[in-house]
Amino acid sequence: MAARPPVGLAAPAGQLLPVTPLLGVLTGLLLLGAVAAAGWGLLGHGRDVLRAGVRAVVQLAAVALVIAWVVGSLWTSALFVLLMFTVAVRTAGRRMTAGPEWWWAAAPIGLGVLPVLALLLGTGLLPRQGLSVIPVAGILIGGGLTATSLAGRRALDELRQRRGEVEAALALGFEERDARLEICRTAAATSLVPALDQTRTVGLVTLPGAFVGMLLGGASPVQAGAVQLFVLVALLAVESVAIVVVLELVGRGYVVG
Repeated sequence: MAARPPVGLAAPAGQLLPVTPLLGVLTGLLLLGAVAAAGWGLLGHGRDVLRAGVRAVVQLAAVALVIAWVVGSLWTSALFVLLMFTVAVRTAGRRMTAGPEWWWAAAPIGLGVLPVLALLLGTGLLPRQGLSVIPVAGILIGGGLTATSLAGRRALDELRQRRGEVEAALALGFEERDARLEICRTAAATSLVPALDQTRTVGLVTLPGAFVGMLLGGASPVQAGAVQLFVLVALLAVESVAIVVVLELVGRGYVVG
């Protein structure tokens, strides 16, 4: 007779983790641990960690309640994607600058994400149904958000710290755009490193969500691997475009610290 798995630890087929009260308790403990670590380490983000965790609970609960209704129509799905895009623009923009020009974040995220979505929908690879469009759009928008906020913040910080070098380049005859880009391009380019590391180590360090999700859904390892590869390459494209556009915005002075 086979040994029974411990209570609360067995997950049914097609489920990564069992959704039980124990999972909720452990999630709460991990959040408190993250808050404590940020506080004890004087990272200055203890409250932000707690606030982010609580917001995630509220937002995921809300999404769980409406997602079944949203995916039933392509139009409502498109509105949901627009909502995701709007939130991403505000989040990335506020990370870049506290000024009113934060809305410029729509340019790098949009120019990175829209061509990829258009290509997928135009070729028919992505079915025109909410259950397919929403998660793919969410992954791409999330990548654009990360690249935009990191690149913008790093570029502006670099310009602030090395203002003297910018003025020296101007004195040598550089155009203002060229002088600014000469100083901040390298710092902003490091924003692509997380996506590069994720792509380089996929399958060796981590098994990303799309891959695991497809396996749990019954897809073959080859199918799951092909889709995950596409997602990783698409994210590299989205984030590369986003960083280039951010640099142009900063270089031309549309976004300032």
